[in-house]
Amino acid sequence: MEKMKVRDLMRPVTAFARISSGATLMAAVDALEKAQLAFTAGKAPQRILLVENEGGDIVGKLSPMDVVQGLEPNYSRIESLKGLSRASLSTDMLESMKEQFRLWEKPLSELCRKAYDVKIESFVRLPAPDHMVGVDEKMDKAFHLFVVGRHDSLFVKEGGRIVGLIRFSDVYKQIADTMRECPLAE
Repeated sequence: MEKMKVRDLMRPVTAFARISSGATLMAAVDALEKAQLAFTAGKAPQRILLVENEGGDIVGKLSPMDVVQGLEPNYSRIESLKGLSRASLSTDMLESMKEQFRLWEKPLSELCRKAYDVKIESFVRLPAPDHMVGVDEKMDKAFHLFVVGRHDSLFVKEGGRIVGLIRFSDVYKQIADTMRECPLAE
């Protein structure tokens, strides 16, 4: 695996379901459900949904958590959330944040009406540098980003464009296969 490059384990963007960044939250819910059904039926190797702009460039990926975050736009005001681990947030801190940023103040039925108006582009963000790796980089960089960032996948870039994803599940399978091939020490 020492000579293996990211290119060897990545999947091209064409292997993933995609949705337009101009689509609504409701369209995202439908697309996520369709991707999940295709995955569980064995018709798709993953349930990842990529977001593309008008030019067809990948600008991110969408998860059910993103949909929930899109329903409550005040989360975008809490930049510090990314740096906090779930374990470090006490119940008191969570309640304080909810009050300070007025999170989920409106009834869910009112928030759900936004599902037909809010566009994905209003909340999806380009991947951070710690979520990207170059197509010709050695796998050790990807290993590091997976472990430190606890990512389930990394975006793969070539020439400034996202050309694929490398999934942790594929990397782990390669590691496990390599370990099985190692001769036993005597």
